[in-house]
Amino acid sequence: MDHAVVIGASMSGLLSAAALHRRFARVTVLDRDILPAVDAHRRGVGQSRHAHGLLARGREAMEELLPGITGELVAQGAMLGDMQERGRHVHAGIRLARGTCGLDGLLVSRPLLEGQIRRRTSALPGVRVLSERIVTGLLSEKGRVTGVCLAGGEPIPADLVMDAAGRGSRTPSWLGELGYEPPREDRVEIDVRYATWEFVRRHDHLDGDQVVIVGPTPETPRAGVALALEDDRWIVTLVGYGEGAPLDLPGFAAYAAILPVPDLHELVTTAEPIGQPRAYRTPAAVRRRYERLARFPEGLLVTGDAVCAFNPLYGQGMTVAAMEAGALLDPDLNPRPFFRRIAGVVDTPWEITVGGDLRMPGVQGDPTPKMRLVAAYLDRFHAAAAHDPELTRRFLRVTNLYDPPPALMSPAALIRVLRSGGQRAVPVPA
Repeated sequence: MDHAVVIGASMSGLLSAAALHRRFARVTVLDRDILPAVDAHRRGVGQSRHAHGLLARGREAMEELLPGITGELVAQGAMLGDMQERGRHVHAGIRLARGTCGLDGLLVSRPLLEGQIRRRTSALPGVRVLSERIVTGLLSEKGRVTGVCLAGGEPIPADLVMDAAGRGSRTPSWLGELGYEPPREDRVEIDVRYATWEFVRRHDHLDGDQVVIVGPTPETPRAGVALALEDDRWIVTLVGYGEGAPLDLPGFAAYAAILPVPDLHELVTTAEPIGQPRAYRTPAAVRRRYERLARFPEGLLVTGDAVCAFNPLYGQGMTVAAMEAGALLDPDLNPRPFFRRIAGVVDTPWEITVGGDLRMPGVQGDPTPKMRLVAAYLDRFHAAAAHDPELTRRFLRVTNLYDPPPALMSPAALIRVLRSGGQRAVPVPA
């Protein structure tokens, strides 16, 4: 095959291009933004100024597509390490036991990560990444997509078009123009609001730890994360359902003080702030069910947030994008088998995030009986994991998308939870 066109130089689009270059002589990535020449925030990625989690499975998937990318990022200041050993994980209001899990995560800012992936992808044979190109429609012939049309009317023929345009994907409306049904949407109104400050990082902060993750609870639907970044920085993002943290530093600190552990409050009241705070809002989590369509044109695929835009609180979007890009290495690039493959990638993180969201006050929708049962069990699981590093390790394997959620209910895990007596742990400072 000769030419593939990717709509969007997003993380998903760039990683898709890295996969497609192994199958096509030429790959053209088109983005509407002016792409920065240096590692910088850009208009089309409003969330880039907030904390981004790159799960261990996502780092491995990126490494498979762009060998050596981890080492290149570490050489530029990113930090690689065991996710359990160097991190403080607080879930259901409980501080989980420390230990080692064997999962190496990467701490890196979104601009550095995206910039390095863009540089690597652009350097691949036959790949071009073009900015300020707005795709206005699809070209088609006899039931097959044959390219795209740019603003101004310029056609670009292609053997395959990949839509990686994110939440604003126009594929559902383009399908209607071609005589196809759009996909059904599963939508959960979450109204998640972010506020972020950066701080100067000293090596004595948090006793040398590099990660703090505090999840929300139904009683306190607020969350927070602090990640160590390159250039001796902390990025601290506070998240709320229906209401966000104030952007003035005293209000930001007061918001952090309500979290069930004091770690983030102590950090933001002792570290020196950098720059200006930023806010961001995600109104809904949306999944488009392309895998359930009976008819779909050949020559067109959809990936990334254009298929499923998760609640970003859980930090799974970039990892899912990388895993979906890996699905392009399968010999069969016809739409129906591709959409089935990536549905298998999306199912677990969607189940995790929606199950968590529906427990929060103000989120519309009723948890299924299965979700209620799982939530009750997880409360006991987390209480046991406060004293059992092995349970923490198993939990991190699920949240990092190595194991499915039922792994937490394996006979070995159940025995550990039952032996703990199921007593709810009381959070204490580290």
